[in-house]
Amino acid sequence: MPSTLRLALILGALTAFAPMSIDMYLPAFPALQQDFATSAGNVQLTLSVFLLGLAVGQLLYGPLADRYGRKPPLYVGLTAYVLASGGAALAGGIDSLILLRLAQALGGCAGMVISRAMVRDLFDERGSARIYAHLMLVMGLAPILAPLVGGQILLIADWRAIFWVLAGFGFLCLLAVIFFLPESLPAEKRRRDGLGQVFRTYGGLLANGHYLAFAMTGGCVQAAMFAYITGSPFVFIELYGVPPEQYGLLFGLNAIGLIAAAQLNHRLLARFEGRTILNAVLPLAALAGVALALIAATGIGGLIGLLVPLFFCVASQGIVGPNALAAAMAPQGRNAGSAAALIGVLQFGTGGIAGALVGVLDDGTARPMAFIICALLLAALALRLFVLPRVQSSPPVN
Repeated sequence: MPSTLRLALILGALTAFAPMSIDMYLPAFPALQQDFATSAGNVQLTLSVFLLGLAVGQLLYGPLADRYGRKPPLYVGLTAYVLASGGAALAGGIDSLILLRLAQALGGCAGMVISRAMVRDLFDERGSARIYAHLMLVMGLAPILAPLVGGQILLIADWRAIFWVLAGFGFLCLLAVIFFLPESLPAEKRRRDGLGQVFRTYGGLLANGHYLAFAMTGGCVQAAMFAYITGSPFVFIELYGVPPEQYGLLFGLNAIGLIAAAQLNHRLLARFEGRTILNAVLPLAALAGVALALIAATGIGGLIGLLVPLFFCVASQGIVGPNALAAAMAPQGRNAGSAAALIGVLQFGTGGIAGALVGVLDDGTARPMAFIICALLLAALALRLFVLPRVQSSPPVN
């Protein structure tokens, strides 16, 4: 087995494609709107289509990773990501940028699928939860650094430079995979399924209540974070007048909460089962969501009033995400690649829809963002109360 630290760093970087590609250009939303003379909704669409591309693309990489091993699909995906990022830097209009963001997502999602599958290859459920917590720490640095870097880039260059930086990040990840990441799926364990069996595998996973309940619990909480990511640039910068270069500082405060929660989760896993921790945290996350919705509806406390419950809403992802993912993936064995892909589809598909709704319902206030976050966290709690007890009491089917 490779060094755990080296593995966590490389897989964390691969997992970080989403937050890097999303968060770094958030401070540029108003500049994009002005440069392309378009609406805020169209700018937000560049984010929503990226999330949907992450979801759909993972359906392809999962079976490929189970059939050909973990590294060959990574080569293809990372190369596509680098090329699409460079193309986005040269985009001549909002429509071309939307299409290139889709291509960027279709390439970058390879790292996300395969990093989850590799953890499942190498660790049991509790060990996986701990590694996912490490990945959350590495990935949690991206929401802190990316908006800060993006804001500083905008002080010396335009938004196009941000996409050149992302292209460079993708190229460095490709080099790390080639030279430092070992293959985790031996040839004798690879599947040789045809297209029909691929669909049957996905169908079996969707019919597996244990897998689906845990995947959607994590998906709802992650989608709440994407609603925040989509809405926060306009809420912070335009509604409350936060300068773009300082936006990253506020964004980073919430990312610090996510990192702290992930590290707390890592310590708790030494004493408790991940599912026990998950069950305890979900009601607290839902309570934070309700508080956020009430503050957005009444306007009490202004920006500070919003930031306090937002901090706890985002931090909950650091605990719910690793434990829900580990519980969903643990029984999957030979289906690890497909199971990891389908989790990505469910989570990022839900996130893409949540982000699109924030844009569609935009009314110049924080209410659309807050209400959608609240609804998603309440949905996660509903799964905890009404679905998870039943599926946890029966053995999962692989």
